[in-house]
Amino acid sequence: MASRSREPRERAPRVSANRRGSPEAVEKRRAARHFNEVVLGPSAPRLDGRTEKKRQRLLEELASGQLRSSGRSLKPIDVLLRVHGLLELGETIATLRRSCRLPKPLPPTAALIDSVRRLHEAYAFPIEAYAFVGIDEALLREAGLLDPKPGPASVRGRSAKSNAA
Repeated sequence: MASRSREPRERAPRVSANRRGSPEAVEKRRAARHFNEVVLGPSAPRLDGRTEKKRQRLLEELASGQLRSSGRSLKPIDVLLRVHGLLELGETIATLRRSCRLPKPLPPTAALIDSVRRLHEAYAFPIEAYAFVGIDEALLREAGLLDPKPGPASVRGRSAKSNAA
């Protein structure tokens, strides 16, 4: 009977089944992305497949007013989050207005005004997003998010130079 030696064996380096993580493969992907950006230019849409699927899902949920996964109706905060996400992905307000109808404006109450003020401080949603939950410009003015005088450039925080342009 042969006895096994207790000497440690040298192990061969493990080679993964695929080479996605190898430095060569990573560099190839980076070079290909850079090449595509240079050839297509800055006007090409920069959404990858997953981001485009997310954009489509958010638009679908906003249009139907329900979550795709559970069928539960969207709460007002869900609507604001979807509108905000779509705006960050490059959608325009006009596109969003075409995809879903805006609700009737809510009557201003002290609780609603305070709630909108607190929500805006916490999330900093775009002013235009509030229309998708029934909050109009008058209520935004009362909450202090818009300047008291109505006008096209009345969003608080803009400088006088950007208003004149």
